[in-house]
Amino acid sequence: MVCAEPFALANEIEIIGVPLDLGADRRGVDMGPSAMRYADLSEKLKALGLKVEDRGNIETPIAEAISIEQSNAKYLSKVREVCLRLSKEVTASIRADKLPLVLGGDHSIAIGTLAGIHNGIRKKSEAGDDREFGVIWLDAHGDFNTPEITPSGNIHGMSLALAAGQGSRWFPSPWPKRSVDPKRIAIVGARQLDPKEQTNLRTVGVKVLSMADIDRAGMKSVMTDAIRTASNDGSNKIHVSLDLDLVDPSDAPGVGTPVRGGATYREAHLAMEMIYESRLMRSLEVVEVNPILDQQNATAELAVELILSAMGKRII
Repeated sequence: MVCAEPFALANEIEIIGVPLDLGADRRGVDMGPSAMRYADLSEKLKALGLKVEDRGNIETPIAEAISIEQSNAKYLSKVREVCLRLSKEVTASIRADKLPLVLGGDHSIAIGTLAGIHNGIRKKSEAGDDREFGVIWLDAHGDFNTPEITPSGNIHGMSLALAAGQGSRWFPSPWPKRSVDPKRIAIVGARQLDPKEQTNLRTVGVKVLSMADIDRAGMKSVMTDAIRTASNDGSNKIHVSLDLDLVDPSDAPGVGTPVRGGATYREAHLAMEMIYESRLMRSLEVVEVNPILDQQNATAELAVELILSAMGKRII
């Protein structure tokens, strides 16, 4: 038997699809939102007793219809436009006390998600609550490059850095100067970081909990540390950004940038179960599902399973 407790922060989920693949070299992640919906995401969330509204997809361009403007930040203006539309949707969801569930698309969409959370929470803070939030970034990569240090020019490898205060030149006003405090970020499952990216992460004080840390201490210990860091010892709510390449390619073959040596199926579920048990999650984002590389929609189905674990699904 499977059961769930009522969700602690919001009983109503708003699904927002962002079929964007301009932030990455490899095509196909634009079909990720459809693949997760095809895996009965809404119906399975409703089975947990949650109210679900699917807001459809944010309008996104395709690479064939536009051109690369600069090699160190490919498709920057179009990524910015999509992220601005997304940020407004997320802000509206936060202000309405709903939990935004953002489906990507590549990880560049996180720039819009995090800006939307920042703006929504800033408005709510005028009433004296929700004054800050932190981020748990479940990913094989740090996504902490910038256009100045990127080896590829792909914005999905820069999204967290740009949201954490290093994007003012590339995302000027009306974008926040900083959507999230770097010291309230915990990256979990990292195993492929570029050299200059490593330096950048250390310089600004982001907590990086690598697969080596998981190997040594176990996922329970690592997630306890991540939740403590992101929530400021329970004082703040948490945004969770899940890139399916967190999971080893043997269990998640259909991802944008697979890296061997990832989290196991059960480690990934434990991470999401602990996030639910913390009662601190305010928003959730799931990205980089690539049906072109998948096997019978297995990765999208896993993504839905992990979403359900984050929303309270249990074995008994």
